Amino acid sequence: MSSSPSTPPDVELLALGELTVRGRVREASNAVLYCSVAHEGREAACVYKPVAGEQPLWDFPDGTLAQREVAAYEISEATGWGLVPPTVLRDGPYGEGMVQLWIEADPEARLLALTEDEEAGEGWKAVGPAQIDADRTALLVHADTPELRRLAVLDAVINNGDRKGGHLLPAPGGRLYGIDHGVTFHVDDKLRTLLWGWAGEELPAEAAGVLEGLGRSLAPGEPLATRLAELLTGAEVAAVRARVEALRATGRHPEPSGQWPAIPWPPV
Repeated sequence: MSSSPSTPPDVELLALGELTVRGRVREASNAVLYCSVAHEGREAACVYKPVAGEQPLWDFPDGTLAQREVAAYEISEATGWGLVPPTVLRDGPYGEGMVQLWIEADPEARLLALTEDEEAGEGWKAVGPAQIDADRTALLVHADTPELRRLAVLDAVINNGDRKGGHLLPAPGGRLYGIDHGVTFHVDDKLRTLLWGWAGEELPAEAAGVLEGLGRSLAPGEPLATRLAELLTGAEVAAVRARVEALRATGRHPEPSGQWPAIPWPPV
């Protein structure tokens, strides 16, 4: 990737900088390397996921998760919401892979909780019952915030099959980021998420406007559509268009299909 006047500084740093591996995120199912990246006097922490370290999945083509992560970033940028950290596809110490800016989460922020009340309290939305132990259940709830609701809309567009609690990064200052978007953009309905609290509710006016603009940006020949065609199959790009149009037609947040587990496992 060559830089241009319109390339965001963080994207240029990630794309052109020298990658140095500092460690590995051990709990991840695929190879996830913690790195530093340096270029022209700037340095930042980042995550590098080499394609060679991806584990095969029965329902996704091998060696495509990194491209899907970048496609999720491109869609996020097109919405104007900035919900996915800057992400690029580039060569690295272990071959081609996804490189994404590291985000330090705010340890004080609470987006998910368990309550023994029958209903979610003010400022929270109910997801459903959760088994705590053999004899006790609790109500799983998530925060009712505009940022989290935007992410729920984004997940519906990209068909996120793995929105776990650990993939939500509340940053200092109120920013919210979503990460780990390798299991996305399938042509079949794969939406699995902990953000079902708005299921069936009318979309906010803001989201409706964003979806309208996204529909225009996904038209054949538009820059976003051209970029996605470099990362996804033609059928997958067509499915993105169809999901955007379906959301616009219903004007509501999607509901679980009943044909696929609605909650990812493990949920965190």
